Amino acid sequence: MILPTAEPFYFPGDPQHENRHTGCLLIHGFTGTPKEMRPLGERLSKQGYTVLGIRLAGHATTPDDMRRSTWRHWAASVADGYYLLRGHTRRVVLLGLSMGGVLAFYTAARLPVAGVVAMATPHHMPENWRLRILPLLALFHPYDLKGAPQWVDQEALKSVVTYPVTPTLSYGELWALLAEMRAHLDKVTVPTALIYSRQDPAVKAEDGHMQAFAEALHNAPSVAQHWLEGSGHILPADAQRETVAKLVQDFLQQLNQRA
Repeated sequence: MILPTAEPFYFPGDPQHENRHTGCLLIHGFTGTPKEMRPLGERLSKQGYTVLGIRLAGHATTPDDMRRSTWRHWAASVADGYYLLRGHTRRVVLLGLSMGGVLAFYTAARLPVAGVVAMATPHHMPENWRLRILPLLALFHPYDLKGAPQWVDQEALKSVVTYPVTPTLSYGELWALLAEMRAHLDKVTVPTALIYSRQDPAVKAEDGHMQAFAEALHNAPSVAQHWLEGSGHILPADAQRETVAKLVQDFLQQLNQRA
């Protein structure tokens, strides 16, 4: 059963608006839920866009469900959403948060999309020898207890829905997904926007994720780079969510003008 308020969502485009022809596929992050993408989805819906916020396999139900899922299941969830939107729109834009951004790039290298927006997206994980023996570690320590979430907007934090623990095996799946994404970034040939917060406690500014993506996406016709101040990791729902929505809308408008 899906956790209350964490369900996937679909907003059909305004039939009177040209923006309805653009489908926005919103992809949440690692251990997250569609709810963290909903504020952005609602904002885009008001602008006439067709919006789908998917639920990744193993998410928004129980940690044990996530423990049984792999990165290929998560990628398949995105592909399902893509084909659903593609049947109702002329073009699909992928908008991903954190691991959702990783999945967006992985998908953009394989399917014909119009653009990618990656928010607080990791390019790599910090070097840690434990990643190489995760199946063994998981036998003794199947779940990792999460620390207190670090949000700027404490009122928004009250409505957060996420797992209290992270399956140990899932770290290995994320590690493998990141490697797959990096190996195919040169196949991303559509406009891209990167959005990060300098105060992000999870994907840290000093770790060079923005620069690494900007260098690897050398076949993308444009790579817009945006730094935010005063937000935590969950950019579409934290204190700078209005700024994020405005950046996304500007990006989509530019895509529509090119189309």
